[in-house]
Amino acid sequence: MPKRIAIVEDEAELAALIDYNLRRHGYGTQIFNGSKGTLKALEQHKPDLVVLDVMLPDTDGFELCRQIRQSAVLSRTPVLFLTARSDEVDRVLGLEIGGDDYMTKPFSPRELIARVKAHLRREDMDVEPAALEIGPFRLDRTGRRVFLAGRELALTSTEFNLLDFFVTHPGRAYSREQLLESVWGELRNVTPRTVDVHVRRLREQIEEQAENPRYLTTVRGFGYRFEDPA
Repeated sequence: MPKRIAIVEDEAELAALIDYNLRRHGYGTQIFNGSKGTLKALEQHKPDLVVLDVMLPDTDGFELCRQIRQSAVLSRTPVLFLTARSDEVDRVLGLEIGGDDYMTKPFSPRELIARVKAHLRREDMDVEPAALEIGPFRLDRTGRRVFLAGRELALTSTEFNLLDFFVTHPGRAYSREQLLESVWGELRNVTPRTVDVHVRRLREQIEEQAENPRYLTTVRGFGYRFEDPA
């Protein structure tokens, strides 16, 4: 079965261009114009990835992304923002509310396809079927679920990948560039600021006090270290 891509874009010509290029590469696609009811339609469609425009007719992509992250059906689905807004504050906001990637218009269809492939490849990585347990953390890699002291965490796909990396490399400090290389890989247009945003979101999930972290600590002037909970 081909991977299903949802295109949430109200500009008909651009949506058709994205649709054409994705279908050329073997993906199944469906276009949504971002009007009321889009979230419910997405939940029924159950896409493997969402390409989401920021400027939509009845809401904005940031708000729709928030709703996606709160959805029991879509919460772990990768979201790739497409927007004409290139300010850093918008890119950071998109990541902070749960977006996995951010492309500004105009964009290269080739780059779009490369990023879609990269995100879907990460979803399909062959991993050990057994759950990984360290201290209070348990990672179910096949189900891509994380439990902390028995409580399931609501992580995005990128947050899961980042926590998986940290949990499997406890006690060692990593620079932001090393984390970008290890976790984001070929998505090299992302910046070290991207790491900071996702670390902050992870801390909000796994720490009792995000501002005073116990597990995911800052190595001043260098990067981050995951303290061995064991």
